[in-house]
Amino acid sequence: MKKIYLDYNATTPVHPEVLDAMMPYFKDFYGNPSSVHSFGQETRKAVEDAREKIANLLGAENPSEIVFTSCGTESNNFAIKGIAFDNKDKNCHIITSAIEHHAVLKPCEYLSKKFGVDVTYLPVDKCGIVNPDDVKKSITEKTVLISIMYANNEVGTLQPLEEIAKIAKEKNIIFHTDAVQVVGKIPIDVKKLGVDLLSISGHKLYAPKGIGVLYIKKGTKLHPLLHGGSHEKNRRAGTENVPYIVGLAKACEIALKNMKDENDRILKLRQKLEKGILEKIEYVQINGHIMKRLSNTSNISFNFIEGEGILMSLDLDGFAASTGSACTSGTLEPSHVLSAMGVPPEKTQGSVRFSLGHYTTEKDIDKLLEILPKIVERLRSMSPLWEDKKRSEIRD
Repeated sequence: MKKIYLDYNATTPVHPEVLDAMMPYFKDFYGNPSSVHSFGQETRKAVEDAREKIANLLGAENPSEIVFTSCGTESNNFAIKGIAFDNKDKNCHIITSAIEHHAVLKPCEYLSKKFGVDVTYLPVDKCGIVNPDDVKKSITEKTVLISIMYANNEVGTLQPLEEIAKIAKEKNIIFHTDAVQVVGKIPIDVKKLGVDLLSISGHKLYAPKGIGVLYIKKGTKLHPLLHGGSHEKNRRAGTENVPYIVGLAKACEIALKNMKDENDRILKLRQKLEKGILEKIEYVQINGHIMKRLSNTSNISFNFIEGEGILMSLDLDGFAASTGSACTSGTLEPSHVLSAMGVPPEKTQGSVRFSLGHYTTEKDIDKLLEILPKIVERLRSMSPLWEDKKRSEIRD
C-alpha cells in the first residue's frame, strides 16, 4: 500500500538536493567555523555563503541580519524574551494574538507569570484575522513588542502584516512575526513587510529538523538567551551547525527558484480537494479565510464525528493528516485556534487539517476523495450525534 503524506505543515521531508549539499560538511569539511586554520575557514565561508542566500530569500538588506538558531521555537523565544529582557526595567507590555503557535504563547505566558510582563492576546474574526484597529487600541506607553504570526499553522490564514507593521513603526514598537509556515511558500520581503524580527524553521521548507533563523533588523536590540562564545556577533552563543545551515540555505535557494510554479500547482490541488469534499460529503465546513490563505492548507470540520477518528481511519488506509498543530496533537484539548475563531466545540472536535506539499500529486487527491467519504459515512453511522441529527430531520 502506497503511503500518502498530507501533513506538510507539521514537517517536510528533506529535499534530495538539500541532503546532497549537506553531506560534504559531515565528511570532508568538518572544521569549527571559529577556528583560524584552513579547516575552520572552509566552514566559515560555507556559513557566510548560506547567510547571504537566506538573506536573499527574505529580501534582507544585510546578511548579518540573519542569525542561526536551532529551530522556529528558539527563534520565537529569542525574539520575545530577548526584547522583554532588554526592557526589563520598564515593566513592559507585549501584544500578540489568541491564535499564535504555542512557541509564541508559552514564552508570553512565562514572561507574564515569572516577570510580571503584561500581555494582551488579541481576538480574531471568524476567518482567523487580527483587526489592525485592535492592535492600535491595545498599545500603551509600556508596549515594547507586537508579535503576530504571518500565517496560521492550522488554518493557513494570512495576517495583514504591513498594516500592523505601520502601526508599530508609528509608535516606535518592535514588530515580530512567526513566519515559520510562510517561508518558501510565498514571496517575502522583510523591508516591504516592515518587520523587525522574523522567525524561520528549516524543517518546514524541506531542510532538516534542528535548524532555524531569526531575522534581526539592523539596530534592533535583543538580550541573548544563550551565553558563551562570541558566535553570531555575540547574539547567539554556540558552535554553528554547519551541515544544517548549508542545508537550510540550499532549501531557500530551491524555494526561491520554484516558488511561483509550485504555489500554483499546489493551489490547484487544494481547490480540487476542497471542491471534491464539499460535493461528496454533507455537513462539512472549511475553516479559515477562503482567499487570504496559504495555498497548501485546508482545515475542514466534519460535523457529528471526531477528527481523531478520521485520522486513525485515514492512517489505516495509508494517509497522514492532522487535527492541527503537531506540537499539541498528543492532547485532547480542542484547537485554541478554531475556538478563538468562534468555531463551535462540536465542529472543532471534528476538524482535520490537510496540508499539501512538493510530493503531493493529483492521484493522491483522487485517492483521498475516493476513501474519505466512506470513512466519514462509517464513522457517522456509529455516532449518536448523527443519529440525533437524522431523527430531527425526520421530525421536521
